Amino acid sequence: MSKRPKDPRVIALRNFAVSITVFNIIGYAYLGFEQPWLWPVIAVATGYSLELILETIGARGEGRLPRYRGNGLRGLVEFLYPAHITSVAVNMLLYVNDQLPVLMFAVMVAISGKWLLQAPVRGRLRHYMNPSNLGITVVLLLLPWASIAPPYQFTEHLFGWADWIIPVAIIVFGTMLNALLTKRMWLIAAWVAGFALQAVIRAVMFDVAVPSGLAVMSGVAFVLFTNYMIPDPGTTPSRPLSQVAFGAGTAALYGLYTGLHVAYGLFFALATVCLIRGLFLWSLEISHRARQREAALAATAPAPSAPVTVEREVIRA
Repeated sequence: MSKRPKDPRVIALRNFAVSITVFNIIGYAYLGFEQPWLWPVIAVATGYSLELILETIGARGEGRLPRYRGNGLRGLVEFLYPAHITSVAVNMLLYVNDQLPVLMFAVMVAISGKWLLQAPVRGRLRHYMNPSNLGITVVLLLLPWASIAPPYQFTEHLFGWADWIIPVAIIVFGTMLNALLTKRMWLIAAWVAGFALQAVIRAVMFDVAVPSGLAVMSGVAFVLFTNYMIPDPGTTPSRPLSQVAFGAGTAALYGLYTGLHVAYGLFFALATVCLIRGLFLWSLEISHRARQREAALAATAPAPSAPVTVEREVIRA
């Protein structure tokens, strides 16, 4: 019996989950992560619980078997990969001081957004907001005192040449993952090129030093965002041209937000582009349904009757 080929999406999710978990362990043990040790555990427990509850409710409403059942423990683990990645990422990137309920709220927003904010993609409803980015963005909008995790925490206890180990490792493994599994290299290339371009444009328009605008690209936070957040295969397009538009659009909006002195432009730009994409997908669906209705009406309309011609007979006397 031939062995069933592994789903590239599942492999990508597994690698994402393992890499972000290992990175957090190293971060708490050596790098200087600011959040308490227990918080990622609580974040993951919150994400798992809500994901299982919402899937159970959704499966019952749709009259189907929950996706975490049917393949034993392996099926359950594979089902929880996205919730694991989202929960760990929210805790790693968001800083809410000692307010644990706020962290749990951010995780809940991130997970529930997958169910509440959906758009049709190839005939199926799919979530279009990047989950972890959504949770972080909502907290930043609602609570002005909240912030993202300080970027220095990723290399706080590294010095000299060791400062380059973390970003280089993220770039190498992230590139391999995105090139071989997620297939989002067009998006990443457009994002990086667009980010560099917007830095130059802002320097010309607002008299900002070009090196300071480009220096952001050398930080671990930017490298993480580039390799592990923006190329999320579940909320980004798959076609190359659409990927370019998504990546370049995010960079352009980041430049706009930064030029308007809006903090945390990375997260707001990505959230805005995801929202625009969701509205665009719904516009396509609405247009498609309108054409279907027109076609159905045309098919059921009665055929026009043939014109009646009256022939005059000429009666010769």
